[in-house]
Amino acid sequence: MKRREFAVATVASASTLISQGALSQGAKFEEGVDYITLDKRVPADVGVGKIEIIEFFWYSCPHCNAFEPRFASWIKSAPKDLVIKRAPVRFREDFEAQQRMYYVLEALNKVEALHAQVFKAIHVDRLNLTTSDNLANWAVAHGIEKNKFMEVFNSFGVATQAKRAAQLQESFKVQGVPALGVAGRFYTDGSLAGSMDRALLVVEYLANEVRKGR
Repeated sequence: MKRREFAVATVASASTLISQGALSQGAKFEEGVDYITLDKRVPADVGVGKIEIIEFFWYSCPHCNAFEPRFASWIKSAPKDLVIKRAPVRFREDFEAQQRMYYVLEALNKVEALHAQVFKAIHVDRLNLTTSDNLANWAVAHGIEKNKFMEVFNSFGVATQAKRAAQLQESFKVQGVPALGVAGRFYTDGSLAGSMDRALLVVEYLANEVRKGR
């Protein structure tokens, strides 16, 4: 989903995936074409020797929905020095409810169980999950007590995290989702890399450059 045009490049099919081995064979990516180097580094809250990777997404974005299974699979095989985070975007004020939804799932340790299910509810079941009430009712149907959901949803902590995600979005100059930030220094997305599968290769390449001290 483009920030202005609300469209992104189509996610490539699984048959076109390039393996990690391509990197070891000298695959290279071009700054300004496949990725962008940020003018100002974004502080990363990770330990020494760790590399922060941020996925920017929006639950109602069909391209984020298509990318989610691929990204979830990639996370499972990612090198241990990568600290992988998600940041829900807020291109408009009405995105905030879904931003908060993600952080409620984080607070309740439900991301692994329900993150993909939110995408399914919107894109397969065609549910309207754009308001706090609708999100709360959906959460109840998935085993979360309503008062608890609303307490966390309206908490200072979740509001702060949603605001921080919006700040990160601006710092990385995110123009469409899904998109990926690397080490607080680099940005790529499907429009730049050509597909989100190729964008993951760009992320792997950039992480390797960071390891080498770039």
